[in-house]
Amino acid sequence: MQVSDFDYHLPEHLIAQFPPTERGASRLLHVDGTQLDDGWFRELPRLLRAGDVLVFNDTKVIKARLFGHKASGGAIEALVERVLDTRCALAHVRASKAPKPGATLLFDGGFAAEMVERRGDLFLLKFAGDVSVLDMLDAAGRLPLPPYITHTPDDEDARRYQTVYARDPGAVAAPTAGLHFTDALLEQLRAMGVSTHFLTLHVGAGTFQPVRVDNIADHTMHHERYAIPSSTIEAIRAAKASGGRVIAVGTTSLRALEAASQHGLLAEPEGDTDIFITPGYQFRVVDRLITNFHLPKSTLLMLVSAFAGFETMKAAYAHAVAAEYRFFSYGDAMLLERAAGAGQPG
Repeated sequence: MQVSDFDYHLPEHLIAQFPPTERGASRLLHVDGTQLDDGWFRELPRLLRAGDVLVFNDTKVIKARLFGHKASGGAIEALVERVLDTRCALAHVRASKAPKPGATLLFDGGFAAEMVERRGDLFLLKFAGDVSVLDMLDAAGRLPLPPYITHTPDDEDARRYQTVYARDPGAVAAPTAGLHFTDALLEQLRAMGVSTHFLTLHVGAGTFQPVRVDNIADHTMHHERYAIPSSTIEAIRAAKASGGRVIAVGTTSLRALEAASQHGLLAEPEGDTDIFITPGYQFRVVDRLITNFHLPKSTLLMLVSAFAGFETMKAAYAHAVAAEYRFFSYGDAMLLERAAGAGQPG
């Protein structure tokens, strides 16, 4: 398939620049084949039943964007992609001239780092001093809002561009399907017999990178680290055995579950994944998907087209544009049913 197959027209005013006034006050489009039902996210409980398993990504967005200058002169901007340990991180670095190994980078807040080496498009930075990388980012970094959100991050973004259950710092982008959930909604779902479980996939900046090839088979996905605890694995296996449904909250949860199941159901509970899910993929774990609306020509639009069906998603997106749903990270949500033929038995 061609990248152009996943294009669609989106009026600019439908790109949500701010979250809804209240968390969870979003619309919800239920997509079940040719059936498209408009509703509200607060109505999600009526679409679930006892025995369903919701799987959330509990990653926490870090203040990954740093500004400063090279010791030799010249402004720099760094976006930390992955924190490796207390001293080292991999980062994208923007500068008029790329720093060379051994160069010192001086960041706002009085923090310094040595550029150790290039690793593909990323730079290995080793930070000086006694403050850990995460604490340094918390003190001096800025929230890395997506490129299509045009305002400068503020205190409200620091609160709302984070799920209520975020607990493991490391993401540079929020798992945005989870932004709709409130503590009250989670309690309501648990009270009706829907179990809630977690995994961690630290979302990287690669999620926003455009596909630069015409044939999608030629695209190389970025790597992301995931970990699935035993309690989540046990809940999913129990649901599969009893006929329950596994519902991924967000494409990151789905990618982690499917990556872990390439050689048996959740057989690889942690690791790095560059899984690229496109139409024709046979899903091994996930039965339903809660997700936001994705960018034209994006790998995430390819993923949801694989899950719910290519023509189904074309119709769903056309409906959402006509009905003026709000798009992307701060936008509205969909509940997708897996298309017939898109899953493996057993």
